[in-house]
Amino acid sequence: MWAERIDEAIAMIEHREKERQQGEERRPPTPDWIVELSIGVGARPVEVHVGGCNAAGKRHRAITREQALAALADGIRACIHCRPDTELGVLG
Repeated sequence: MWAERIDEAIAMIEHREKERQQGEERRPPTPDWIVELSIGVGARPVEVHVGGCNAAGKRHRAITREQALAALADGIRACIHCRPDTELGVLG
């Protein structure tokens, strides 16, 4: 009886580990640059971030290097934590 419970627990742990590994393998790569968007319909760009910045909000999308440069040139704020302007070589 105990052996069955132990075997079931081991099988469950192995299954969870397999699912975790598959999730990591299938996770899309972190983008190089992201733009944070405002709230509401027609959300507008608010702030440019380096991909993976922890200060970026939930509303964001990936952008290219050229789009990040253009956004900064258009006056969109650069994140004060990850400093995308410095990473891109833009002097403010």
